[in-house]
Amino acid sequence: MLPGVVAPDSHAGRDLLKGYQPYAQVHDELLSSDGTLRQQWQKFMPLLGQLGSTEIARRWEQSRRVIRENGVTYNVHGDPAGLSRPWELDAIPLLLPASEWKKISDGLIQRATLLNLVLADLYGPQRLLAEGLLPPELVFAHPGFLRPCKDLAVPRNRYLYLSAVHLARDRSGEWLVIADRTRGPTGAGYALENRLVMSRMLPDVFRDCQVERLATFFATLRDTLHSNARNQENPRTVLLGPGPTSPTYFEDAYLSRYLGYALVEGGDLTVRENQVYLKTLGGLLRVDVILRRVRDENCDALELRGDSIQGVPGLTHAARSGNVLLANALGSSVVESAALVPFLPTLARFFLREELKLPSVRTWWCGDGESLQYVIENFDRLVVKPSFPNGRGTAVSGALLAQDQRQEWIDRIKHRPQDYVAQDLVTGSSAPLWAGGSMKACHVAVRTFAVAAGDSYEVMPGGLARVSTSSDPLAESALGGQGSKDVWVLSDGPVNNVSLLHPAGTPVSLQRSGNDLPSRVADHLFWLGRHVERLEGTARVLRTTLTRLTSETAATGSQSLGPLLKMLAELMAFPAPMKLSLTSSAMVQLEAELGRWIADPARNSVASMASTMRSAATVVRDRLSLDSWRILNRLGQELTSQGKESVMQLADSLPLLNRLILDLAAFSGMGTESMTRGPGWRFLDLGRRLERALQAMTVLRVALVEPPADEDSLFEALLEIGDSSMTYRNRYLTTLQLPPLLDLLLTDETNPRSVAFQVTALQGHVDALPHSNRQLLLSPEQRLVLDTCTQLRLADVFAMSNLDRQGRRSALERFLLRHSEQLRTLSDEISRHYLIHAGPSRQLNEIRPSGRLE
Repeated sequence: MLPGVVAPDSHAGRDLLKGYQPYAQVHDELLSSDGTLRQQWQKFMPLLGQLGSTEIARRWEQSRRVIRENGVTYNVHGDPAGLSRPWELDAIPLLLPASEWKKISDGLIQRATLLNLVLADLYGPQRLLAEGLLPPELVFAHPGFLRPCKDLAVPRNRYLYLSAVHLARDRSGEWLVIADRTRGPTGAGYALENRLVMSRMLPDVFRDCQVERLATFFATLRDTLHSNARNQENPRTVLLGPGPTSPTYFEDAYLSRYLGYALVEGGDLTVRENQVYLKTLGGLLRVDVILRRVRDENCDALELRGDSIQGVPGLTHAARSGNVLLANALGSSVVESAALVPFLPTLARFFLREELKLPSVRTWWCGDGESLQYVIENFDRLVVKPSFPNGRGTAVSGALLAQDQRQEWIDRIKHRPQDYVAQDLVTGSSAPLWAGGSMKACHVAVRTFAVAAGDSYEVMPGGLARVSTSSDPLAESALGGQGSKDVWVLSDGPVNNVSLLHPAGTPVSLQRSGNDLPSRVADHLFWLGRHVERLEGTARVLRTTLTRLTSETAATGSQSLGPLLKMLAELMAFPAPMKLSLTSSAMVQLEAELGRWIADPARNSVASMASTMRSAATVVRDRLSLDSWRILNRLGQELTSQGKESVMQLADSLPLLNRLILDLAAFSGMGTESMTRGPGWRFLDLGRRLERALQAMTVLRVALVEPPADEDSLFEALLEIGDSSMTYRNRYLTTLQLPPLLDLLLTDETNPRSVAFQVTALQGHVDALPHSNRQLLLSPEQRLVLDTCTQLRLADVFAMSNLDRQGRRSALERFLLRHSEQLRTLSDEISRHYLIHAGPSRQLNEIRPSGRLE
């Protein structure tokens, strides 16, 4: 660290810099070598200083809460704490002047142009190989070089539509390219989210510093994809992602929503007669452009990788036929190889007749004899990495290896030198990091992006900075390091606001929600509705049970506790207590067991149900409004934090259940008031209505078929669970009786909590689902729901209230069991007709027991 660096007294932000010390022998972004502020920070620091550390901390905590509520996460495979981690953003942006960014942009435009030319040659005439400018093993040994894509028809010879570059400064302050990412570059969505959070946290500072906007970059991306589509009238563009287990699934959903593209997975698409189609409820819709985030080799199980389930069989041939535009083109990852870096200056002179404007980190490919000798002699000050992504191991720093490890690595390199490259160690510059109410130093590196624009490229005016307090080299991943920063490029003049909306006056055709919802999305929405309702119904029964346990009338209400516990046992698949005892020790044991039913994440508890519901919502978050997502995300986070303790105290349980029920009611209200009445809303509500009806019939059957001696307290509990106490009292000013209760909770079509209300809604939904024009008779699902609806209207609640000779309400039991089974069959029929379109995929060479090949 540089000792005794003192910030100048001429600005209001000097108090924030007390104790800030940049790293020694490293370029510092904030302070020059004499301790004065660099030019780009001279306006920012006084503005920040006017806020003061207390106000900054308050705003920052508010911004972190927004990040959590928005569910900004990234997934970590193999993480024992779970797949999803919260996104970390620092409160202090990284500032760069326009003049410096102009030099970076010029270098990145040249680099993207060069890499596109290299791809066009490698998959075309291969002059680079024929003239000896590239060693053949760098191409043909690369797993990213896809032979089926040789001579593939690529529109306008444009292979790269979007590329990313990882940048870091050396000790002198010069920017170096550390790595290129051309397959399906990640990070642009996170950069956009960072910008939205920071511009809301520091709106005045953001405006006064004249920060370049990021929206122009995304507008260019959308316009480029549109203009390069074969169908120019109204091209359909989709974003193809690996699915919710992808490390960057949040970004996939975020970008698809921001750009207005449907987020799809491989199973949502199909190839018919060399055309790519989106499978929807209403049939097949042609797809013209695919912005892909799936690895090259996983895009097509037919020609590229036979065991892939992320891609679309036949996609390569559809692209070869020119019927679909892929951005980026298949096989573009071959130029990500670090082994290509030493050859780039020669390739730039060959293609562009220019020298590289932005240098790369010094790199040695060990397949070259002289380079191998240099690497072995200087091993301790280099970083060694595989020549190809996903190759032999990960990057290692020679200085961090023990002597025996060092020799082991050298032997490994000598054995297969072509598989390894070595690079200078670059730790990046230092920059201020907000920590503990003041600024501390951290290492920083930048990832920024280039997008095709006409015959050239355009660079994002900003990017994603990764930070680390460790001196180890920052990972080249967009998710590397210990957190992120927003990158502010300061303009020399006023900045215009940019919107992705079409300019005023642009002709637009009116549209309504149709049956263009992908079947997979309909399936997930259907099950999200079921999970939401299952959680709410269980929470209502639990709340009623706990209320009776904790009230002063617990002893007199004990007659209803047994049936309530049986309801919970059936709803949550837990064993019910064989005999209920009101002794002190028994009640303590019961309270502890109920606490586990709420919080134990390893069981089918409320916390477990909430986790399942949140996972279902995550898969369709691009289809939910931001407010709806925030409700479910906050609810899931609260219950997950409660679930860290396997037993929950009873005093905390009731407030938690009250908040849970209110949040779920808010989500249902958002669906009722905010979702257009298209297929998405219909399948979400189908799931809700189906689950509510099934739960209501379960509750009535468990409670009433074998009644306790005193049913009044049980009737009160049932009305409370069904949120119908006030309605019953307004209608019947007498004592509680079963026939009117059954009418209210079972057959009353005006009560939103009754079974009949749910079935009537189901009938409307089923009738509105798309049916074959050739279908003259009712479909199986229409017949099922019509029969249930009719039987509910014909039901005699007085007859079903009577006890048989064994003291049981067998007529009621038969009625509820029959129609519960019918609703389960209805669920299966809906899934079979609308939500399942193919059986499990098999490889073409799968061997069957008969010994034949399929």
